[in-house]
Amino acid sequence: MPDLVLSRELKSLHEELATAQRQRPAPSADRPAESGTVTGTAAGAAATAAANGRPEESATAQETHSQLQDLIKEITDFVDEAEENISAHPAMSIVGAILLGIVIGSLLARR
Repeated sequence: MPDLVLSRELKSLHEELATAQRQRPAPSADRPAESGTVTGTAAGAAATAAANGRPEESATAQETHSQLQDLIKEITDFVDEAEENISAHPAMSIVGAILLGIVIGSLLARR
């Protein structure tokens, strides 16, 4: 039962993330794509921002945006991998959750 609930929650989070990514506007012609090119780096962001007339604000915004994109990708990959592992090994997932609960409970009981 807990495995089913966790699986549904992971699926729900994955769907929310996918929906948010689809709703985000596509890069326009005046805003360079953040791929593996120089424009995706902090130096490229600073150059782009300087051309737009807001050197520090845009460089910081671009760097933050890049970091958030990396975080979103890592979270998505983690959720996908967790979903696959839970589906492949449901009994092991339940045993792991029970053991984690026991450890957390014993740590909280000591205080």
